[in-house]
Amino acid sequence: IASLVMYLFAEFDDAANLLAANPDATTISIDEPTEIPKQQHSRLQEPGREEDDELLGTDDSDKTELLAGQKKSAPFWTFEYYQTFFDVDTYQVLDRIKGSVFPVPGKNFVRLYIRSNPDLYGPFWICATLVFTIAVSGNLSNFFIHLGKPTYHYVPEFRKVSIAATTIYAYAWLVPLALWGFLMWRNSKVMNIVSYSFLEIVCVYGYSLFIYIPTAILWIIPEKVVRWVLVMFSLCLSGSVLVMTFWPAVRDDNRRIALATVGTIVVLHALLAVGCLAYFFDAPELDYPAPIIPAHNVSTVITKSR
Repeated sequence: IASLVMYLFAEFDDAANLLAANPDATTISIDEPTEIPKQQHSRLQEPGREEDDELLGTDDSDKTELLAGQKKSAPFWTFEYYQTFFDVDTYQVLDRIKGSVFPVPGKNFVRLYIRSNPDLYGPFWICATLVFTIAVSGNLSNFFIHLGKPTYHYVPEFRKVSIAATTIYAYAWLVPLALWGFLMWRNSKVMNIVSYSFLEIVCVYGYSLFIYIPTAILWIIPEKVVRWVLVMFSLCLSGSVLVMTFWPAVRDDNRRIALATVGTIVVLHALLAVGCLAYFFDAPELDYPAPIIPAHNVSTVITKSR
């Protein structure tokens, strides 16, 4: 112990002599950690791009998410591969539905809700619920419009289910497929274009259709003004989710191409909403002929066709 104490005092004397010889010498304390200087490129970053990096994600975060996704990847012919698309809980689905109904300005829906774990569970059941909601509400609307007319005989139109299913599922899959292919093509032309995965785009489109489920129920109200106000309100909410999601991805492209891309997304979304309202709820009324009452002095012949 005595030798250790003498060694420590010797080290202390050497340090004191060094400081006396050179007062500007730098000493390092064991208790105080050294500070690591920040990267210089972060200081030179444009102020307008910081928000975009938050919306679209940085390279480090994308690499981390990519490595996280590779850990659970499996061959596409196995059941485990498709099981990952439905690996969500109720709270995640409800949170994404809430984000699609109440979009936050300046927030990217993919970056905020989807990119950590994109799923097909929510989009599939949202589209299925919307199909039956539109078909049932359209039949009820037709029934209430003609209710009380003696010449009207209600017949349920089951073909509306198949028409609604074809329209909604084709929109929820074909439009994202075309948009994904377009973004991949533009990414090969312009390096700054951010391409979402096909699963992320399908997820965005699927959740954006949720607002039309309560809207379709309210379309039963037999007032055209109320219906068109509801469709415009729903279109603004769901359309804003799509615009805020895809505009940051294409805004670095050619100005005309970027505006045309976003405009096409909004127009197709509006055509779906307006087309469903016009076909299932605002169909033209048919003139039902009045029943023919035969005269008493005229004999009628009833023929049966086989």
